Amino acid sequence: MIGLGTYAFFWQHSDRVDEPLSLRGAFEATRALEVDLFQICDFAPLEAMSDTALRDAAATARDLNITIELGTKGIEPARLTRFLELAEIFGAHVVRSMLYGPHSRPTLAEAEQRLRDALPAYQASGVTLALETYEQVATTDLVALIEAVGSDHLGLCLDPANVVARLELPRDCVEATAPYVANVHVKDFAFARQPGWVGFTYGGARMGEGLHDYPHLLRTVRPRERGATEPPVNEVVEHWLSWQGDAQTTVRIERDWTRTTLDYLRSTT
Repeated sequence: MIGLGTYAFFWQHSDRVDEPLSLRGAFEATRALEVDLFQICDFAPLEAMSDTALRDAAATARDLNITIELGTKGIEPARLTRFLELAEIFGAHVVRSMLYGPHSRPTLAEAEQRLRDALPAYQASGVTLALETYEQVATTDLVALIEAVGSDHLGLCLDPANVVARLELPRDCVEATAPYVANVHVKDFAFARQPGWVGFTYGGARMGEGLHDYPHLLRTVRPRERGATEPPVNEVVEHWLSWQGDAQTTVRIERDWTRTTLDYLRSTT
């Protein structure tokens, strides 16, 4: 299933616009684009919401026929427990996270033990924990961790854009993680010369205009070819869009990138 995430609304959610988009507004915008999935990922207001507000948000998503996934950072026991509770409220079957949280950087051995402790509850609830590929942890280490734990409810959230900052090649990341991918973050990326020809910046690009070989990802991971007994691998749209100088321009481009990415993904089905 193709979905949108909070990173596709990054600037629309931010306090740099006059009227920041609420979670309900993001759900409604998602439905207006005829998308059936939304990933609430690294969305700080979520953790400050009361139980009543959370249940109201979950009811809104259900009323709009939108499936919810969740995302956080860190694998501290309390965090994993809380997001499993949130998954129950929203009916989510995927929680994306990262090994390192805001206040925790476990060793691989510590991470393995934390995951072993948490996963029985996830499995009992039918929720998959998807650890994202990113620059702070080598892809080979993440794959080794997944293999060591050996749970059907532990996988990877594949984001090959992130690993470039570790001098890993996106195609290598895709190929190494393919058997374990439980979720995909979809965005294009590119390098651009800085003014004066003194280095490069690495950032987002309009889908299809950057360096991401998405057809290779589709051939290798095959997210849309899972069997009836296999959990789906959803493709969640997000962006790396830098501030464009003013709110109106930034939001206009963010929305354009979203439409372009959805068109691209739908053209490949």
